[in-house]
Amino acid sequence: MSLKERDKKHLWHPLRQHHLNPESIAITKAKGCILTDEDGNEYIDAISSWYTCMYGHCNDYIVEATYRQMQQLDHVMFSDFTHEPAVKLSEELIKILPHNQNKIYFNDNGSTAVEAGIKMALQYYFNKGEKRTLFMAFENGFHGDTFGAMSVSGLSVYNGPFEDFLIDVKRIPTPDGKNHHEILKILETFTSNYKIAGFIYEPLIQGAAGMKTHDAKGLNKILDFFKSHDILTIADEVMTGFGKTGKYFASDYIETKPDIMCLSKALTAGLLPMAITSCTQDIYKGFLSDNVGDGFFHCHTYSANPVACATAIAGIELLTSKEIQSNIKRIEKSHELFRMKVNHHSNVKSTRHLGVIFALDLNIAMARYGDLRDKLLKFFMYRGVFLRPLGNTIYIQVPYVISEEQLQKVYKVIEEALEIV
Repeated sequence: MSLKERDKKHLWHPLRQHHLNPESIAITKAKGCILTDEDGNEYIDAISSWYTCMYGHCNDYIVEATYRQMQQLDHVMFSDFTHEPAVKLSEELIKILPHNQNKIYFNDNGSTAVEAGIKMALQYYFNKGEKRTLFMAFENGFHGDTFGAMSVSGLSVYNGPFEDFLIDVKRIPTPDGKNHHEILKILETFTSNYKIAGFIYEPLIQGAAGMKTHDAKGLNKILDFFKSHDILTIADEVMTGFGKTGKYFASDYIETKPDIMCLSKALTAGLLPMAITSCTQDIYKGFLSDNVGDGFFHCHTYSANPVACATAIAGIELLTSKEIQSNIKRIEKSHELFRMKVNHHSNVKSTRHLGVIFALDLNIAMARYGDLRDKLLKFFMYRGVFLRPLGNTIYIQVPYVISEEQLQKVYKVIEEALEIV
């Protein structure tokens, strides 16, 4: 039996209605930007496998660093011990994180990084004797699939069956460069009527919403408002972090920095699962007390796994290298040229790009997980490019190591698709 036939016996894949789409492509090898299936077909991974493998698959530098750590120390529980990889990673992260971030808390994945951030905000005020239960978030945001992360997410396709069980959240529009005055008026009303614990946001780009972008100056005014009302701000940089927007973090484009940040995906370069919730020294101090119960009693078994930490350190070393930074700028320029080329196509409604992220909206109505979207996915795969449309949005988020020839093939396949939709 083939791998894909064996797969169907026992496996349940995420984000899929198996009754309608029972088939999976069996990948047997990955290197650089190329995925190879069990039949020998090759595909350019144009979305870096959900924005994780930003330095290419099985990057030699990262694999070697990981292998060295595996021979020294595999895993120890982090509540009672510490180790060099965790300490070193904290030091390297603080160097590139926004200047106000000072403490590093380890998690397992993006959802749990958000979950920890939400709990930090709630307990921060609880420890001060204030009961704040309301969160604020942008419309159409996505922050993960655990219950707290679902609560602050605004895409009902993921959350519908669970809405009766979620924490209370009020949503506001994203700033578009013109509407921030109206948004601030909405915030005045909310702060007058509710005890708000925090505001969580994807800075500049809402990934799962279709790589929708918003205005940095407007976002800065919103963050300033929350700061002036003693409401904590949580930047979800699980998707945007580690160079994808052209800077180390999307928050680097914004003057007012978050109190808490959530990081994952490219953190460990797609090799191992790990996430981090960072925060300011002030947040951390809010948990220091003679009362044991004021501590942050939240933990994951594999917190600060030494092998994952070593992988993340190697990733940061690559991210800050001249070669990767040069590649990011090259991809940015190529995206801009492609945007100019397709921007006025009759089947293109709009285009946008920031850093290595490019997106175009088709001038056609499509269900997020519908038949036409599935046909487009198959169209791209048949031509050797892995692109995964989000409804009528086709987006690119390529590894930093992609060659110009590979990148041009990605563009060409998209242009071919524009002629048939």
